[in-house]
Amino acid sequence: MEDFAHTMANFVRDHQSWAAPIVLLLAFGESLAFFSLLIPAWGALVAIGALIGVAGLNFWPIWIAGGIGAALGDWVSYWFGFRYKEQVARMWPLSHYPDLLPRGEAFVRKWGVPSIFIGRFFGPLRASVPLVAGIFEMPYWHFQVANFVSALVWAAALLMFGDIIAQIIEWIWRAV
Repeated sequence: MEDFAHTMANFVRDHQSWAAPIVLLLAFGESLAFFSLLIPAWGALVAIGALIGVAGLNFWPIWIAGGIGAALGDWVSYWFGFRYKEQVARMWPLSHYPDLLPRGEAFVRKWGVPSIFIGRFFGPLRASVPLVAGIFEMPYWHFQVANFVSALVWAAALLMFGDIIAQIIEWIWRAV
């Protein structure tokens, strides 16, 4: 994962005009059910966030791209769950973990719309909560409002975390 994040950050540093599209794709993959297990995108997003101040990248288009990518990933996951309901439980990796869907349903039923926001910030829940919300038919517009708001907050948090860490490291480097 560290190599992937490093490679992505180096590419963005060298090709700054690609920052927003890359962040959009990384956030989409990180939020998409099943694929998020294969794409370690959060580390790359933090690393790209570190470049914002250091390399002089414009925060706003990168942030919007990250928010849109994350929201689209959740939107697709919701649709997939809504469309394929019972069949989803027979697909990998859920077929190997039969207790995940009932636990996810309990989480979504307990927390309702805030479950979308909560799930966005916890790795294992990030891509599964929208899938479960679709399977158990959370009202579409309730889901979408929580989806887009949480996606924008999540993208800002990751990018700003990287930027703040880079500033702290730069400050320490100068002090030493």
